[in-house]
Amino acid sequence: MIRGKIVGIGAYAPKRILTNHDLERMVATSDEWIVQRSGIRQRHVIEEGETTSDLAVRAAQQALERANLTPDDVDFIVVGTTTADMQFPSTANFVQGKLGCRRIGSVDVWAACTGSIYGLAVGSQFVQTGKYRRVLVIGAEALSRITDWTDRSTCVLLADAAGAVVLEACEDGRGVIDADLYSDARHWELLYMPGGGAQYPASHETVDQRMHFAKMRGNELFKVAVRMFVECASTLLERHGLKVSDIDLFVPHQANLRIIEAAAKRLDMPMDRVFVNVDRYGNTGAASVYVALEEAVAAGRVRAGDLILLAAFGGGVTWGAALLRW
Repeated sequence: MIRGKIVGIGAYAPKRILTNHDLERMVATSDEWIVQRSGIRQRHVIEEGETTSDLAVRAAQQALERANLTPDDVDFIVVGTTTADMQFPSTANFVQGKLGCRRIGSVDVWAACTGSIYGLAVGSQFVQTGKYRRVLVIGAEALSRITDWTDRSTCVLLADAAGAVVLEACEDGRGVIDADLYSDARHWELLYMPGGGAQYPASHETVDQRMHFAKMRGNELFKVAVRMFVECASTLLERHGLKVSDIDLFVPHQANLRIIEAAAKRLDMPMDRVFVNVDRYGNTGAASVYVALEEAVAAGRVRAGDLILLAAFGGGVTWGAALLRW
């Protein structure tokens, strides 16, 4: 059976680091309060003039280099993001141009933080059908651009980064085994940004009302996130006749340490088999799963043949899980 195998992985975070102590000087918060509620100690933030596609390109270049490939070897590009460079063209379109790829197809996937899993599912299916041999899948965010730095409930969480994987057709049993994707618009008000779309186009009023920043109802979102994490992961494992003990490493979306720990507890997944880097990166949206997976690989936490479970949850609400053999 043809699967999309990860043959190269890359990640990039902006050089500028914003610590909890920096935030103490910007908003009514403290390092202790932030760590206790989120586990985050610092986050990376882009500089003026940097864009989401710039971050995406840096991660993609690293992934291609590690796969011993060039931009000409890429057949299709998928970018998961919530913070596109512009309303259009797509960020994937800009990535194609900045990388110097051939005139290939490219598309953005808008699924908030679950864009990592959605993008992986889209890319791997292109490979499985035989349509494309190599697909570049990227998760990239500049969430600091939609952060209200006067709102301590969100500004302590959101951050910027990009991660990328190169999927290549293989038949050796490794690669993306399966992925489940979900959405439920009944919960859209738990995490959203009202301004800038067709419903509330940019105007003096939307700017004055601070509608171009992310809005979140944290306590309610926490409960929904944990439940959805557990449901989608359990469903995926059950379909393939697997138990939690069969998983070598669980790489969840790095939104909040408390969410990760609660989900792991409900899954009966020991924390020593859960990869966590939210303390150093914060919530990087669609980038977080790839950034965490890249760090896990670099740290020697992933070996050939390992069974890896990925899961994410985002605004919309959207959620999903993916199972892959490394």
